Amino acid sequence: MDINGSTAIVTGAASGIGAACARQLAAKGATVVVADLQADKGEALAAEIKGVFAQVDVTQTDQITAAVNAAAEIAPLRAVVNSAGIGWAQRTIGRDGLIESAHDLDAFKRVIAINLIGTFDMVRQAATVMSRNEPDADGQRGAIVNLASVAAFDGQIGQASYSASKGGVVGMTLPVARDLAASGIRLNTVAPGLIDTPIYGEGPESDAFKAKLGESVLFPKRLGVGDELASMVIECLTNSYMNAEVVRVDGGIRMPPK
Repeated sequence: MDINGSTAIVTGAASGIGAACARQLAAKGATVVVADLQADKGEALAAEIKGVFAQVDVTQTDQITAAVNAAAEIAPLRAVVNSAGIGWAQRTIGRDGLIESAHDLDAFKRVIAINLIGTFDMVRQAATVMSRNEPDADGQRGAIVNLASVAAFDGQIGQASYSASKGGVVGMTLPVARDLAASGIRLNTVAPGLIDTPIYGEGPESDAFKAKLGESVLFPKRLGVGDELASMVIECLTNSYMNAEVVRVDGGIRMPPK
């Protein structure tokens, strides 16, 4: 599928994997809507890649609506990448036998609200706008890629909320792709492993920590980089025969319990 001359939305685009995806989409000729909460970084990236910034909290339906409408006003919306997400680490129960020490329920709900419900809200709204596009020669009107995580399969101790949210993204891949097929819209999911993003910080201590983490990767024994993930995202968007699939991009890692 050719995305040159179309618009693309990337949530969580101000940094990390999202930013790498935004840059590669722009290089393919798409006008990218950089959708993020971080206005300073988002506006800077939008200026760099000649896109537009949209301040989007994916838990706010009206902000998603504004972003998809803004994209459609520029050019046909043909590509969406759902990269916005947060993490949380807490064991399901505490060590003292008190219910008050059990997993924070509001935190669990927030992770689900952003990572899973926010992703689905963007999918349902963006796909609705895509369904109005003129189909290409292959009958396609658009393509969507959701970002999950290997935690959907190999969740570690303390990752109940995060794994549940990403497992939900994996689980809805096939049924949503089936829903969208009649409108000529494809949907795939990419599940990253350990990726070098700003969450690990900077400096010698950070570098040493990341090197240690990389030792657990099968091969190559390092963290992945944003461009490696973005490359797979772009392939899923542009390869017309990629549909309803979940692809791990993780160097072969299988996460241990902790």
